[in-house]
Amino acid sequence: MHKLILPLLASAALAIAAPALGQDAKPLAGQSITVLMPSPQGPNIASDFEAETGIHVDLQTLSWDDIRPKLVTALVAGTAPADVTEFDWSWTGQFSAAGWYMPLNDVIDADTVKDIGVAKIFTVDGKLLGIPYTNDFRVMLVNKKHFADAGITEMPKTLDALVAAAKKIKEKGIVEYPIGLPVSATEGASTSWYLLTKAFGGELFDKDFNPLFTSPDSAGYKALAFELMLLKEGLVDPASTGLKDSQINESMFAQGITSIMISGEPGRLGQMNDPKQSKVAGQVEAILVPTASGETRSFGLPEALAIPNVSPNKEAAIAFVKWFTSKDFQKKNAVNGFLPTRTSALSELNESGKLNSGDALVAQAKTVEPLFPQGTPPWYPQFSSGVNTAINSAAKGQMSVDQAMEAIAYAAKQAMAQ
Repeated sequence: MHKLILPLLASAALAIAAPALGQDAKPLAGQSITVLMPSPQGPNIASDFEAETGIHVDLQTLSWDDIRPKLVTALVAGTAPADVTEFDWSWTGQFSAAGWYMPLNDVIDADTVKDIGVAKIFTVDGKLLGIPYTNDFRVMLVNKKHFADAGITEMPKTLDALVAAAKKIKEKGIVEYPIGLPVSATEGASTSWYLLTKAFGGELFDKDFNPLFTSPDSAGYKALAFELMLLKEGLVDPASTGLKDSQINESMFAQGITSIMISGEPGRLGQMNDPKQSKVAGQVEAILVPTASGETRSFGLPEALAIPNVSPNKEAAIAFVKWFTSKDFQKKNAVNGFLPTRTSALSELNESGKLNSGDALVAQAKTVEPLFPQGTPPWYPQFSSGVNTAINSAAKGQMSVDQAMEAIAYAAKQAMAQ
């Protein structure tokens, strides 16, 4: 979902070659489209695209939280909110079930889909509904200076090694609470538990959406027990029961108060290493997510561009989606906080030394899985709310792990029934 996105800087008109967009031929010149994306977006997108294609763009922006209600209201009424719209990973189930968006399989080439591995998150029943334009997956962010000061020379690959490192940092008095972990009733608590469930080698549901986390030997059960252990051992600040992930990132990790972000966001690397925004600039790097087995795993929360079925300007809309998700544009846009969704763009940026923690990001990107292998269900928002409410209660000592897992299973059942 929409995380840290920085505005585009002024630049010369982009000259981006794409199969459907020749340098001289402008077959769609004179057409106009509307594009609805999260704010902020740079002032040059529309003019650069028009210079390239002759297609005029009315670029409309809203806060990320305001986009989904606008889309749903318009699409339920059978009207187009825009010719091209934002399409978040978490909306895939609902929007697919409603049949609101145009399948893009026949207009996006196979090489592009292969290059953008997270495109599978937007594929339901073989239909590709959105083309990911900005990447978000989970890595672990660490303060490498804190590790070095504690005498830790090798970054942890297992969860046991992670706990040992955190304890060493605490024992050395470098920080009181080394691990940043949201356990509030917010989405950040849900996504952290999802990541740890993957890290313990499991999934949330089976193929029929039966919960896989209620048994004590399940990965989801172990993940919550692990979180409560971190709290009990004094490795996570008890105040985290009331903090969002953004607050832990900005008010704790970026201030040098914590050493490790369990569920780290790659898009924050620039911010964390910017002396104007962070007290730990030059100290932060991404590492592969440690797991119980030592074989890293992660899941993706990317954002895509998609075209409503009721768009009256589909051909020009397709041209915009291709242009905005092209390798050249993604490489130019990366310096502004948009992590490329194309593996090729990530690799080329890394080879040129223009990607913070590039080796780790490229390696982690290759392991990114969908949170729901069978597709994000339409009831995900209600389920996630049930997850973080139960986690918060357990973190406050109001529920046992058993009770929390049963509460989450019940929330899933209730969400599916709606």
